[in-house]
Amino acid sequence: MITIPGQLAIKTIHGRNGPFNVGRLATAIGEFVIKNAELDQYDEGKYDGEFVITEIRPSMYTASGRMVIELRAHLGGMTLSDIDRLSKDDAHRLTPQEIDPIDEERQAPPPAMPAPTSAPAAAPARSDPLVDTTPFGASTPPKAAPRQSDAGTEDDAALFGVLWPLGSVVRLDATVPRRTLRQQRDRLTALGYTFAPLTQDWHLKMA
Repeated sequence: MITIPGQLAIKTIHGRNGPFNVGRLATAIGEFVIKNAELDQYDEGKYDGEFVITEIRPSMYTASGRMVIELRAHLGGMTLSDIDRLSKDDAHRLTPQEIDPIDEERQAPPPAMPAPTSAPAAAPARSDPLVDTTPFGASTPPKAAPRQSDAGTEDDAALFGVLWPLGSVVRLDATVPRRTLRQQRDRLTALGYTFAPLTQDWHLKMA
């Protein structure tokens, strides 16, 4: 892990999963592609600061009939000091043909399944009516519909998890699934929050 000054150029691309951001970090030791999930909170631009690089590795993916190999760095954090507009040259270097990281994750081979064992199958556990552990996408018993006045609150509580109820300043957890973070970003915008890149958190706009 190293901390190094540099400039991160971020470009927004509109894909089939909605808008997403890709970045290119220019430093004294080289340039690296950045695809951290938290970049999806930022506007297009160039961000100067100190960057914590936890990993540098080659990465390969296929897109539009071509194979792309790039040198990618993963950021463990950053302290930003200045913001500038993205120039046409910067935007051109960050090609709009980038694949959405969500789609890239789908291309990754599934993990190997463990070898079956001869142990007898355990009897199905009785479900706890107070805890729902059913995997996403599986059929579940019908639940009583929430009252109309509570529907939005319950949906937001499920979306934000431990961050709920939201305060006037919200910092999203970059370790949640990428799709969830984008949904949180969009919901905060709809609720009247704006992202402050220098402090890397969301602030509720006061009326």
